[in-house]
Amino acid sequence: MTRLTVSKLAVAAIMLALSPISFAVEANPGVTQQISMLDINNADATAIAAALDGVGLSKAQDIVAYREMFGNFHSVDELAEVKGIGVATVEKNRQRIIIVNK
Repeated sequence: MTRLTVSKLAVAAIMLALSPISFAVEANPGVTQQISMLDINNADATAIAAALDGVGLSKAQDIVAYREMFGNFHSVDELAEVKGIGVATVEKNRQRIIIVNK
């Protein structure tokens, strides 16, 4: 590989690591649905509020505060321990949440 190619690959890897991950999912033939994945251990409150259904900025700030107080989440289910985030909200958003840096 050339030096330029390696540099481009490195930049692409960094951009992928720092950006929200999106996947196109084929729901019905001819209809494409976008699912945005959220790393709950690295996202800020604004990103959390934008990505999760039923979670506004205030609850998203509570998620970040919980993470800062108790450390990274080890499972998606642990989100239900955050005040104001119930099991129903976790289940509704489970497919959107990933856990990185447990």
